[in-house]
Amino acid sequence: MTRLETIIAVKSVPKSAAFYQKLLGCRGEHGGETFEILTSGKTVVLCLHKWGEHEHPTMLKAEKEMGNGLILFFRVGNLNEALENAKKLKANIEKEIHYNENSQKNQFTLRDLDGYYLIISA
Repeated sequence: MTRLETIIAVKSVPKSAAFYQKLLGCRGEHGGETFEILTSGKTVVLCLHKWGEHEHPTMLKAEKEMGNGLILFFRVGNLNEALENAKKLKANIEKEIHYNENSQKNQFTLRDLDGYYLIISA
């Protein structure tokens, strides 16, 4: 199974989390000043990430550029297979499989054909 969990960059994670929770009736699962996971039931609705935190290249500055403020975050059933597929496609892999303490999952990062930053996670 593959699914998309969208992460957007925001100025204030707590304020944006409160806004989305009130707007959509979802709830926060992570909490904190720099990252929040908003869910409905067991489904992730949206993730919020503070501008400039955790050194993600598309979320360093709130200025316009291709893909700025966006990470396409995919959870996959077989991380090793996804990495092999990326290599077969000769994708621009920025970081091989590694453990992310924020998501508590193994992941790798790459760029798509248009330069968008992707995180592929277990």
